[in-house]
Amino acid sequence: MDVLMTGVYGRCGTAVIDHLHDDPAYDFTYFNRSDRPDDHPYGGYDTVVGDVSDYDLLREAAEGQDAIVHMAAYPYTDGTWEDIFEPNIIGMYNALEAAREAEVESFVFLSTNHVMGGYEDEFAPEIYQPGHGLVVGHRDPARPDSFYGMSKAYGEDMGRYYVENYEYPKRFYALRVCSVRMPEYDHPYGDAERAVDEGEIERGSPEYEETVARMKAMWQSRRDFAHQIDCCLQDESVDFGIFSGVSNNRRRWYDLEHARSQIGYHPKDDGDEWDSPPE
Repeated sequence: MDVLMTGVYGRCGTAVIDHLHDDPAYDFTYFNRSDRPDDHPYGGYDTVVGDVSDYDLLREAAEGQDAIVHMAAYPYTDGTWEDIFEPNIIGMYNALEAAREAEVESFVFLSTNHVMGGYEDEFAPEIYQPGHGLVVGHRDPARPDSFYGMSKAYGEDMGRYYVENYEYPKRFYALRVCSVRMPEYDHPYGDAERAVDEGEIERGSPEYEETVARMKAMWQSRRDFAHQIDCCLQDESVDFGIFSGVSNNRRRWYDLEHARSQIGYHPKDDGDEWDSPPE
């Protein structure tokens, strides 16, 4: 399967590289705003260097592809409308339009938990603990917590519009990704340990413990994320679907049953299996 992947050198794209690049089922084309030097951990890959706001370049890269995994975006909740407009709104339109014109069958879109972030804003920090009772699924009303979350909700709606009104793409998968991290911090203590490393909090402080509790609910391990991408690329049954991107965490508040039943996503990791950071 020929797959174009945009925004490839971020936290999520590199997880796909780590787990799927050498899979003989796939021939990836990487599209990113910048390349990496050969001596970089993710250097040495053939990369189309460009911005998703450049439609002509994106359209050329989409030619002959079976699927697009669209990850490129401005990813921060403190972003302004000006920050998100070109990469997240125009870029999403360009990616879908390129898929339509190039007759790409499958489109996998990295949405975000921040489409539903209003639920966390209302119920945190209680929902970081086991037994809180809240479960948010694909049928619940969107509650974006930021311009970033709003832009991803817009992307989900645009994907539905394309699959219902055009011949291509034939399948659209929106993954509401929770918390994928780079390899050094790929564990439920990752955010807290990074904050310690950067001098923001102290290990064992209330802030540290709350950060760990949140990640034990929100963590999506890199291998589980790559597995979910693989599930979407191999699926041929879904026309339009929204799926939670989270590991099998006991205290999660994002539903997993829909992803399990519809695309065969069976994550292996659970944040509560950890009681300390790795040594």
